[in-house]
Amino acid sequence: MANHPSALKRMRQNEKKRLRNMSYKSKVKTAVKKYLKAVEEKTDDASNLLNATTSLLNKGVTKGIFHKNTASRSISRLSRRLAASAANS
Repeated sequence: MANHPSALKRMRQNEKKRLRNMSYKSKVKTAVKKYLKAVEEKTDDASNLLNATTSLLNKGVTKGIFHKNTASRSISRLSRRLAASAANS
């Protein structure tokens, strides 16, 4: 356990960031699941859900929650899913 005031403050800050990151990652995972379900069911709303999910991932990069390449890779895979679904129907 830390004793110095600066270390105690750092622990408090890290806990706040950890909770914020967990919450945001959960929000992104939920958005991805909704999108994938929409693509699987071939609904018209899939395109809008892709935009919303992409936006969340990019904001996560800005906030420092995701690495830039990780978000780009996820967005690319999600986009390919939609394109493949459109090509099959």
